[in-house]
Amino acid sequence: MIKSMTGFGDASDQIDGMKYFIEIKTVNNRYLKTSVKVSEVAAFMTDEIDKLLRSCINRGTVNFSLKIQSASDQGLFDIDENTIQAYIKKLTTIAEQNNIDTRIDITSLLTIPGVIQPALPDEQQAEKVRESVITMTQQALEKLDLMRTQEGKTLADDLIANCDAIAQKLDIICQKSPLVVQEYHDKLKKKVDDLLAAARLELDSETLAREVAIFAEKCDIAEEITRLNSHLAQFKAFCKENTNSGRKLDFVTQEMLREANTIASKASNELICQSVIDIKCSIDRIKEQVQNIE
Repeated sequence: MIKSMTGFGDASDQIDGMKYFIEIKTVNNRYLKTSVKVSEVAAFMTDEIDKLLRSCINRGTVNFSLKIQSASDQGLFDIDENTIQAYIKKLTTIAEQNNIDTRIDITSLLTIPGVIQPALPDEQQAEKVRESVITMTQQALEKLDLMRTQEGKTLADDLIANCDAIAQKLDIICQKSPLVVQEYHDKLKKKVDDLLAAARLELDSETLAREVAIFAEKCDIAEEITRLNSHLAQFKAFCKENTNSGRKLDFVTQEMLREANTIASKASNELICQSVIDIKCSIDRIKEQVQNIE
């Protein structure tokens, strides 16, 4: 069954006094585009997370975020005390040499680049964090997949309903199409007979037959109807596949529209023209929905 490209999944866990929150959001995109945002504590996992996302998702924009909060008094950062001591010593020396009466603001020192560093885990902690984050990511991906699958089913039902509507209009066109030539023959004959009646002339039956044959060839839409019916069958089959059918469905939709336009250009009957308009409206709805299919 087809899947939607729009979805959301999340997961959370607590590791050594730290709370980890993962969110995965996906939206439409013609190609696959991933964005992985993690704190510096888990920055070493960025590539691994990206590979995991790409192995599970084939198309769409994927936004992954990992947030960390402290669940205890343990901080998420370290202060480089040696660097602060060096700044204080240097500033004190400069003040004494220049007879400057100054007070050093410790808060200002904390804003100096390099003074505050993220509390990076050691090798053992890093491995524990990696295993937990990967597990949480898989859990979030499962939720995401469930949501995309459920929405995909809704999309499939709507797409098939539109295909059925197109098929109904094609049936009307099929029934009306053979009568168009006969109607043209009768109208043409009546019009010519009326014009020739005053001149007391008769129309050659072969000439009338030739004109009708030319008209019949120009307005023949049997091939277009057959191809459009074939495209409808292909479209429905792709909707039931378990593979990623978004691009296939997009291509078939374009072909459906092309056949509908050809029928419209050949149509010379009001009922057929109205049916083609209804068909193109259904195809437009299909095109809009297909853009959200993986």
